[in-house]
Amino acid sequence: MRDTPPAGRRSATARRPAAASPGNKHQQRTAATRRALLQSARRIIARDGFEACRIEDIAASTGHTRGAFYAHFPNKEDLFFAIFEQEARRRVEKIRTVLESRTTSQDRLAALREFYVDRISDRQWAMLLLEFKLFALRHPRLRPKLAATHRRLRASLRLESVDQTCDEPKKAALEAILSGLSLEHAYDPVRISRQQATAILGSLFDTLVPGTCA
Repeated sequence: MRDTPPAGRRSATARRPAAASPGNKHQQRTAATRRALLQSARRIIARDGFEACRIEDIAASTGHTRGAFYAHFPNKEDLFFAIFEQEARRRVEKIRTVLESRTTSQDRLAALREFYVDRISDRQWAMLLLEFKLFALRHPRLRPKLAATHRRLRASLRLESVDQTCDEPKKAALEAILSGLSLEHAYDPVRISRQQATAILGSLFDTLVPGTCA
């Protein structure tokens, strides 16, 4: 009769994770390629502009070909929406984590204010949004579809704490001022310093969002 392994050894063996199946490895590689393409696209679009950036450059910077790009994204417009959705989800998860640690409505509003004001430092994202909106303006035929998709993505990523304190026109105003100040600060930080920009954004937030004015 063969010896029975000690109980401790059997437990260790039982706890050992199963080796990844070929299918799982393929899915992991596919997901990694997609993430790399998105990261590459963020950098190249912000550097070269949305229309000027080339699919070949986005793919090549990750060590892949155009074929790999098209395996994930039908075109550059769909790529941008994927970037937007990824960034929006990241922001929502970040602020939601912060809000969950706050116990009062006033503390949550203060956290929202800080989150909004700090976005002035994200120059790359400001450039990406500007590039895409310029692309939409230059292509009137596509603009309604692009704007509708933009709104749909925003609606799918609603943050309850934000929606309860600020209606849609006010949120649009906050975004517009943030975009404009981000661009002006990036263009001429001597004329509008980061300190000045954050002060303006904070004042605007206090004016438009109920419950934050002194």
